[in-house]
Amino acid sequence: MVKRIGNVYKSAYSGLSPATWWLSLVMLVNRAGTMVVPFMTLYLTESKHYSIGKAGLVMSVVGLGAICGGLIGGKLTDKFGFYNIQLGALLCGGIMFIVLGQLDNYPAICICAFLLATLNDAFRPANAAAVAQYSKEENRTRSFSLNRLAVNLGWAVGGALGGFIASKNYQLLFWIDGLTNIGAALLLLLVLHPSKNKQTPSHKDRVKPDKAHSAFSDRLYMVFTGLTILFGCCFFQLFATIPVFFKQNLMLSPFFIGCIMALNGLIITVFEMAIVFTLERRKQNMRYIIAGTLLVGLSYVVFNIVPGTKSLAILSTVIVTMGEMLAMPFMNSFWISRTSHGNTGQYAGLYTAAWSIAQVLGPLIGSQIAEHLGFVVLWWVIGGISIVGAVGFKWLQGQENGSTA
Repeated sequence: MVKRIGNVYKSAYSGLSPATWWLSLVMLVNRAGTMVVPFMTLYLTESKHYSIGKAGLVMSVVGLGAICGGLIGGKLTDKFGFYNIQLGALLCGGIMFIVLGQLDNYPAICICAFLLATLNDAFRPANAAAVAQYSKEENRTRSFSLNRLAVNLGWAVGGALGGFIASKNYQLLFWIDGLTNIGAALLLLLVLHPSKNKQTPSHKDRVKPDKAHSAFSDRLYMVFTGLTILFGCCFFQLFATIPVFFKQNLMLSPFFIGCIMALNGLIITVFEMAIVFTLERRKQNMRYIIAGTLLVGLSYVVFNIVPGTKSLAILSTVIVTMGEMLAMPFMNSFWISRTSHGNTGQYAGLYTAAWSIAQVLGPLIGSQIAEHLGFVVLWWVIGGISIVGAVGFKWLQGQENGSTA
């Protein structure tokens, strides 16, 4: 049994291209420095002495920039290539982090935060297009999972170090975030430049965008984008309303809440690649997305039907993480399957924008329902939205099968 499990893990990480591993390392370096955004509200209220309302407005501006960045980045990726956009976004984003930390004027902070978010999220569709380029169809989902693994590891490191550094000096957050962005850009330049990596297409090798095949004219993909927003609105409660619920209703300590949040990343790190490897070969991607969507909804509904405190928090986190591991990797596989030569960036940009929209709407809607109607109502609403999303993905599965029959 132990040998069999070991073989599964060995196979899960084998067969991926060197470029995929290098790209994940670039992502790890980048995300390990992610310290500003998680502590932005605290920085603005405690260091700059702005009101919570003004700090919230800055975060809304960040969300708007993220949406714009996803759409713009996707378009630019198809025009200039994923390598150039990643490099430019990392370098310019790194500089903007450092600049933002030096600003005191509120309007200037808002403008800089918008530009920074636009640059950061312009990187994401280019990065997704790179993963698609560096992988083969049979290991594409695992390649995206490896990238997610790097993101989660980096986020865990950045969050832990960021909390310690923020307690000492907020200014250091901006310098570290900026310099790790620039460091990731230099690593990208060193290992994935077209002259040093044959899998990175040069300017003359790139295919011009296929104007006859637009993501916005792909009806099924637009439905998928809307369903992704619904899924994201439910999922992002994990980082918005759930910590408040744990503190106020389950009476959990901030330390235990932090451990619960870390549990999500730990489960993903240990299990996702093996799970994806086992399921990927069965080619039932939409079925896994449906199951994952229902599990995410169940992870919130469980608060209304199962008693408990610490054990209940752990149970919910395990369920939502299982849903995340089933749905998100295969969502990447779906949008990639809709692309053709020259329009990968546009599809990736729309997918990125969908998550950015959900990241804005999910916490906003969830917090308002929790404040005015209570958490019990919120969890039923989230469960209902998840069911609607699962039904939508089921319909999409039928349409996709019908079009390929």
